[in-house]
Amino acid sequence: MSIRSKNWPTVDRAAPWEPSADVYRTRDGWLLKFDLAGVRLDDVTVSVRGRNVSVSGTRLDSIAEEGSSYYSMEISYNRFERTIEMPVDLGDARVVLEARNGLLLVRVITEGKEYV
Repeated sequence: MSIRSKNWPTVDRAAPWEPSADVYRTRDGWLLKFDLAGVRLDDVTVSVRGRNVSVSGTRLDSIAEEGSSYYSMEISYNRFERTIEMPVDLGDARVVLEARNGLLLVRVITEGKEYV
């Protein structure tokens, strides 16, 4: 009988992970939805520069019990970053954030401006 130790995958905790995102064109601008379950709105930074909308922050494992060790981890924790290039310059747009059901909603309001 032979026993082999399992080779656990290594995770580079220094590299940020990228949340999934959906982008919608709306009547008053754009809606970007980021999959950020477990992230508090206070732990997120959003910036709009030209055509780029950037979201960054940190997701912490706040539910791990003291004295436990992990057997398997598939949820990404630590720093995250994601930049989405939009089809138009959004330099003067207004940004409104909302957290709902594990999603970060970023509304980029361009109503009344000459955007495509």
